[in-house]
Amino acid sequence: MYQHLAILAAFVFVYSLVAARLERTPINGPVVYLAFGVLAGPLVLGLLDLSIGREEIRSIAELTLALVLFHDASTANLTVLRRVRRLPLRLLLVGLPLTILLGFGIGVVLFPGLGLIEVAILATILAPTDAALGKAVVTNPVVPDTIREGLNVESGLNDGICVPILFTFLALASESGAGESTGALALGLVAEEIGIGLVIGLGLAAGAAWALRRASEHGAIVEPWAGFPVAALAFASFGLAQFAGGSGFIACFSGGLAFGALAKPHKQVVLEAAEGLGEAFSLVTWVIFGAVVVGQHPGILGWQAVLYAVLSLTLIRMLPVFLCLVGLRASADDKLFVGWFGPRGLASIVFLVIVMDAKLPGGDTIIGVTVATVVLSILAHGISANPLASALGARAKSEPAAA
Repeated sequence: MYQHLAILAAFVFVYSLVAARLERTPINGPVVYLAFGVLAGPLVLGLLDLSIGREEIRSIAELTLALVLFHDASTANLTVLRRVRRLPLRLLLVGLPLTILLGFGIGVVLFPGLGLIEVAILATILAPTDAALGKAVVTNPVVPDTIREGLNVESGLNDGICVPILFTFLALASESGAGESTGALALGLVAEEIGIGLVIGLGLAAGAAWALRRASEHGAIVEPWAGFPVAALAFASFGLAQFAGGSGFIACFSGGLAFGALAKPHKQVVLEAAEGLGEAFSLVTWVIFGAVVVGQHPGILGWQAVLYAVLSLTLIRMLPVFLCLVGLRASADDKLFVGWFGPRGLASIVFLVIVMDAKLPGGDTIIGVTVATVVLSILAHGISANPLASALGARAKSEPAAA
């Protein structure tokens, strides 16, 4: 344990010294975190032989995602969001189901050894996008605010929507779900998870925003503790929603939106202080994923897994996005940009660990495809984020002049 602690601490120290320089390059944080985890893990050097079970990996990934969702939602521009709400609504209500359906169809062809429910589970695992991996785009001011806020809301809500869908398929894969109606089961789970998540997220956020305003007016928040209110509220929203049978991710994102709006005059200090805590959680999650999941499953990456990973990040994501945005005032370049920036990351890791616990017959294939997709996404989206964002921003600036 002490050896692992020393290695992780040394890595954090070194990375903190070069983080600002790396942020100006195509190499983003998760790329470095994952690479270090693989390099130090049992696959290469064997320095990090972490004895961490699936439940621990799931908990760390869930808490990281909860904090990232809450923080990013709190920084959203609701004025812009009200104006561009048609974009995320189409992505969630039309694009997301089409993505799962297309992923299912291609999976049936590429993986004949998997059962139909297992293919559906795989398609669901890889449907939600990652807010953290898309940060370079949704926080880049050169990207039109319509696209930034649309992608931010989509990544914040699609994982929460996919949770009940995933559990529906898992129930159908077991004997407990054999006698129930698929449609009724799915609709009931979706409604319950979203409803409970919204109530808890909005309720906690309203109370926390009032408390923050009162504390700020009386100067009661001291600097060392400024980052903890946001993290505590995110974890409380997630934990309470999950305990009550709702979606903790929906609670975090909806709560973050409400907190950002209600605590607007006083939120900046606590949000800035909490950002570093979110980065620390993200670092630990990606290092563990690289060392434990990628490092311990190198032999299950067949050509079908790599091919599906490529298709998942391109055709399976981009075609549904392009189709669901037909009729909106968006150029083909805008639609392709939105379609491309659907990175897979923390949500897919959380879903994968849940499925690993289910011990499905095709579990190794699902692990291999998910690992291939997440790793490829980290590399491809990390390298392309800044160049493509700059190109889109330059084109957006030139259009009014040309007109």
